[in-house]
Amino acid sequence: MHSGSEPRRSLGLATTTSVVVGNMVGSGVFLLPAALAAYGRYSLWGWGFSTVGALLLAWMFSDLARRMPRSGGPYAYTREGLGEFAGFLVAWMYWISIAASVAAIAVAFVSYLVPFAPALAAHRAAGAGAALLVTWLLTGVNIWGVRTAGRLQLITVILKLSPLLVLAAVGSFYFDPKLITAGPATASPFASINACAALTMWAFVGLECATVPADHVKDPARTIPRATLLGTIIAAVFYIACTTAVMGIVPAATLARSDAPFAAAAQALWGGWAGGLIAAAAAVSCFGALNGWTLMAGQFAQAVARDQLFPSVFAREIRRGTPAIGLVLSGLIASVLIAMNYSRGLIGTFDIIILIATFFTLVPYMLCAVAEVLSSREYPHRQRNVLLACAAFVFALWAAAGTGQRSLYWGTLVMLAGLPVYARQKWSRAKST
Repeated sequence: MHSGSEPRRSLGLATTTSVVVGNMVGSGVFLLPAALAAYGRYSLWGWGFSTVGALLLAWMFSDLARRMPRSGGPYAYTREGLGEFAGFLVAWMYWISIAASVAAIAVAFVSYLVPFAPALAAHRAAGAGAALLVTWLLTGVNIWGVRTAGRLQLITVILKLSPLLVLAAVGSFYFDPKLITAGPATASPFASINACAALTMWAFVGLECATVPADHVKDPARTIPRATLLGTIIAAVFYIACTTAVMGIVPAATLARSDAPFAAAAQALWGGWAGGLIAAAAAVSCFGALNGWTLMAGQFAQAVARDQLFPSVFAREIRRGTPAIGLVLSGLIASVLIAMNYSRGLIGTFDIIILIATFFTLVPYMLCAVAEVLSSREYPHRQRNVLLACAAFVFALWAAAGTGQRSLYWGTLVMLAGLPVYARQKWSRAKST
């Protein structure tokens, strides 16, 4: 039941594109220069491979959204193409990945507050408390309403891109290629590029976000494909320009130890005031991405619950038409992840969570690629669609391998942990019929 005070379809092209861009251009690009510093030139190859892979995935999701403009995104497409059980596995892993993304972005947001409040890094309990606070603040915003969350997303996208594009433009004149190292001598080039692609793929996670809240998008069959491709292209150009500029301004050794690499680059160019400005822009960016992923958490779980694959409590809405229970449960999972890993420090916590979240997302991407192959048999341009979907599958599989044994281990355990939930839902439906 939806409240009459808030229109059902309230997200247009600009707002929907801002959800895609805002969810991608969030924490990933701002902390990744520090995580990639040790890989040197191999990181540029990693960006190249992940960009190509992201564009393949964006095209695949655009085609699926054009033919099946349904709420739920990756879950809806997999369920349609591969059946109920595959749909549940995608729904389970994707929802957990959203909660993990919320945790990672909350950590990144706190990291960029460190220049203004050094105690957040010096005292890990204070940093954890700040991450938890912003997680629940935006959970409350999304409970208040989808339209409010969408407007906040558009505003934060505009605020965060402007100063960082200036940094990329000016930084290109001060770019020193000698600062980009040759890369680790202990690993093969292939292994280094694979690891970099897995890390940089985190920055593209969210390219499918326009497909999730389809029930709230105006003219979804047209708006969602356009927003998905446009948002991915904007993010890719932004990533490559900005991260390359930072790596060519700040020495690799300094970059690897930095909690706020973009702020360090701005400070090297213009002094302390510029570092503070960029840190503020990065914090706004993380805040906007955290808002977007929180929106996805509630909308996605609600869509799955309406198909009776998640418990019905996820589908319930409060008077403002928002799935409050799903938002609260997602916030709880994110809070547990933050509390469990914060002893590792800001960058250590961020690295671990993003690799696990990336693996949780890549598995649904692979199943969506298989669904695209099967569901495009009766549509025009079948051979092109099949070829692009196969290429997207191979890329996602390769990137998943690059996330490492820890992610593969936890990803498998979490996937298996969802089986009792599926069994319960099957039993409940059988009993009711």
